[in-house]
Amino acid sequence: MGTVHGFAEALRALESSRPRVVLSSSSDRAADVIREHIAAGLFRPGARLPEEPIAESLGISRNTLREALSQLIGERLLDRIPNRGVFVRTPSVADLRDIYRARRVIEPGCLLLPGDADISDVVAAVASGRAALGANDGDAVASANQRFHRSVVALAGSPRLDMEMSRLLAEMRLVFFCAGPAEDFHRPYVERNEEIAAALADGRGRAAAKLLDRYLVTAEKHLLSAYPQTD
Repeated sequence: MGTVHGFAEALRALESSRPRVVLSSSSDRAADVIREHIAAGLFRPGARLPEEPIAESLGISRNTLREALSQLIGERLLDRIPNRGVFVRTPSVADLRDIYRARRVIEPGCLLLPGDADISDVVAAVASGRAALGANDGDAVASANQRFHRSVVALAGSPRLDMEMSRLLAEMRLVFFCAGPAEDFHRPYVERNEEIAAALADGRGRAAAKLLDRYLVTAEKHLLSAYPQTD
């Protein structure tokens, strides 16, 4: 996290999620909560996650927490370093490229599925992004963009795809910490989101998918240009 104050803030945020974890008594639920907090930016690349205070904040046993952390290690969100502990993963350039490889398969594909999907969440995310841009609220622009991509995948009506997108967006948050402020990155893409939503509203799913594919290609190049070349 970089500071004691920052970690204390993250622990308070975890405490607010304690009822969700305690009621389910599940390592899966604990993993969900920690993943969400990574996606929200409360745990940054390189941050150490000490077991005792996190387990106490969530109201679970350390064994349950270890199971949750192992799950997140398998998702490439965390790393376990022998004799040092568990740390939030710092994505590499290869990770960034692979994330976008997966996103280019999943996201445009969700726009090609047949059916009369409700696109109201997509439209609402676009409106939120435009309003945030007008208010010069960079954090809100970034949040609206994340909601837009979640909403696109939700059109498929697949819990498995929803979960995979949740994992990918958590990884993306770590990527943005390495590449620079997420809110600065997202501003130029508000108009692209509007174009995609307009194509969907017109029933042009194939056109929307092509627009989104080009969007993701451009975004990957944009991030690579700003990313530390560690590979």
